[in-house]
Amino acid sequence: MNMTSFRLPTPKNLGYSFNWVGRIGLAVILFWAVIAICGSALAPHPPGEIVDWDFFGAASGKFWMGTDYLGRDVFSRVLLGARYTVGIALASVFLACSGGVILGMVAAVAGGWFDMILSRLLDALNGIPSLLFGLVTVAAIGSSIPVLVGTLAVIYLPGAYRFARALAVNVNTMDFVTVARARGEGTPYLIAREIFPNILGPVLADLGLRFVFIVLVLSGLSFLGLGVQPPNADWGGLVRENIEGLSLGAPAVVFPCLAIASLTISVNLFIDNLPTKIRDRS
Repeated sequence: MNMTSFRLPTPKNLGYSFNWVGRIGLAVILFWAVIAICGSALAPHPPGEIVDWDFFGAASGKFWMGTDYLGRDVFSRVLLGARYTVGIALASVFLACSGGVILGMVAAVAGGWFDMILSRLLDALNGIPSLLFGLVTVAAIGSSIPVLVGTLAVIYLPGAYRFARALAVNVNTMDFVTVARARGEGTPYLIAREIFPNILGPVLADLGLRFVFIVLVLSGLSFLGLGVQPPNADWGGLVRENIEGLSLGAPAVVFPCLAIASLTISVNLFIDNLPTKIRDRS
């Protein structure tokens, strides 16, 4: 690779084109992104309003996804739940991956005692089961959106750090980095211009995977009653509050599950197509 003419990846020099599976995944992701932004405006009923006395009602032309255990419109609540599920997961994965990638690159370049101490501390944190850590933290501090975002970010920061550090260590040994260091370039330059552009593709793929993990952990916390609190609810909370309808054949518990599945599967379909193309850049 000629680093003197290096350019950040663009759609043209990446040369990637998604197959139909990747396009379906991207379309579903964009759909839920739009719903997360505009869901409250698209909802036919206020999410907390009791619209029918028939609790756990069946899907109909009036209520597309039926009614929940209080007679509220499930369709409206799924639209609102997208804001919490997607929003909290995006904020958490951004904090986790940005912090982990920066620390990983700094540790790889600096080495020595800084790398050793930071790696051991984050390894210890990474050894705690994610759901258990979330349960203990949220139960001790209390459930709120900032607490959920911070807890989920802390859970997945060590993994992002280890992944980025492993990539950065390999790049740090390459000739063009040695030449830049011999020219007297400092750590910020090495990280920003030499290392980060060369690990960007795998980091993006890792970000997508961690987004899926965070959605599932958040849904698990909400299912246990420690996620988004009533009267608001994310998709995991919708499953929890309507779980009794499962024995009655009510659709109120099925559609939030389908929403979680469609989002996580589509992200996996998308990133399975993306990384190989990004790594082909020259």
